[in-house]
Amino acid sequence: MNTRVEADSIGTLEVPVDAYYGVQSLRGHQNFPITGHPMHELLIVSLAQIKKASAMANKHAGTLDAKIADAIIAASDEVINGKLHDQFIVDAIQGGAGTSANMNANEVIANRAIEILGGQKGDYSIVHPNDHVNMAQSTNDVYPSAGKLAILALLPDALHQLNRLYEALEIKAKEFDDVVKMGRTQLQDAVPIRLGQSFHAYASAIQRDIKRLHKASKDMCVVNMGATAIGTAINVSADYLDHIVDDLREVTKFPLIQSEDLIDGTQNLDGFVNVSGIIKTCAVTLSKMSNDLRLMSSGPRTGLAEINLPPKQNGSSIMPGKVNPVIPEVMSQVAFNIIGNDMCITMAAEAGQLELNAFEPVLFYNLFESIETLTGGVRTLIDNCILGITANKEHCLELLEHSVGMITALCPFIGYKRASEIAKESLKTGVPVRKLVVQKGIVSADEVDEILNPFKLTFSEKEREELEQFTKKHQNK
Repeated sequence: MNTRVEADSIGTLEVPVDAYYGVQSLRGHQNFPITGHPMHELLIVSLAQIKKASAMANKHAGTLDAKIADAIIAASDEVINGKLHDQFIVDAIQGGAGTSANMNANEVIANRAIEILGGQKGDYSIVHPNDHVNMAQSTNDVYPSAGKLAILALLPDALHQLNRLYEALEIKAKEFDDVVKMGRTQLQDAVPIRLGQSFHAYASAIQRDIKRLHKASKDMCVVNMGATAIGTAINVSADYLDHIVDDLREVTKFPLIQSEDLIDGTQNLDGFVNVSGIIKTCAVTLSKMSNDLRLMSSGPRTGLAEINLPPKQNGSSIMPGKVNPVIPEVMSQVAFNIIGNDMCITMAAEAGQLELNAFEPVLFYNLFESIETLTGGVRTLIDNCILGITANKEHCLELLEHSVGMITALCPFIGYKRASEIAKESLKTGVPVRKLVVQKGIVSADEVDEILNPFKLTFSEKEREELEQFTKKHQNK
């Protein structure tokens, strides 16, 4: 393999002659064989966007030669458009607060800019990774800002899927509005509820998550570009400081604003913790919903069997015909992973010391994963589960009729003591409570229908005939 020799403050290394990365990227690659995963593709793009915007701002300030700036901008555009990503060789989790990631971007863009200007890779007298590509920047403003840009790029798909889920749940809420079932508290029979009401409640919870994520997106638009090392803007021209965020806004099309306090913006990662917390909150909601779906579909002969989930695959290698609720199961597993990631993100943010937090790489690794797995989990929950759910209306009514939970709705009209007596008799005889109260002459069939109207429960003509016959028979006695 042909190589070129590059030097840094540590010493020299042989770099493949065709490589766009340089000595500092290679050291990072050698020092951090951690996950085996490269930096996230969107983080690479975000780094290139920052390098482009910085070249624009430095060119405008007159501190960077226009020809060099244009070459850096052109090279950055190539990376933004997906080229040279294989040259980003540093592991996603790395020491150094992201310095290796920043230098990987600086070296790749510098070497490509050198080629654009007609030079040979490694000839940093033409374009230097630090002096030119990294001009007026530090890893400490570049890396956290790149993380925010990547999150802003990831969140729209998550929000799209959550909006789709909200709409799907609302569709089911309307579809199941006439399905009356037994509501349960602590897994015990409580009071009647319409299945549509249950699904509408799920939709309401998702709607709150959507609102939270929209607010979190706005928080991610505050970047600390211009802060450089610790937020004091050392080595930055006044013109660059005034224009860098405007130029980055132009490059990314995100509504970015500069941190009011660059020192605060450099050392504190609470914004990322907030995003993670919102993703975790959403995941908890989704897992709770998945628990409900598994319970309501349990059986199908010996469980609740109030709803049917669409069958997606064989449920067992040994039990023929078994079909498991695999989609709600995977949604809960996504939630478990997100909850674990949130703890890692929390500790990474907490571990910052003085003017910088060195633990952003692991924070980004986990936060990007949380957003992407939430997105994928919600997508399959909609397409492979929610839209295909059907209700067992008759079975729901049968379960309701054999429960004494309905007596609670009648309690205000017949009194607690009498309601308790009716409930006990219903449990003993198996006669539904709404029939018992009519049979005993406590309330009429019409009155029961009116009381239970919110649950869309009414006596059928056949039931009315049976009640009339029962009344006549006992009156004759």
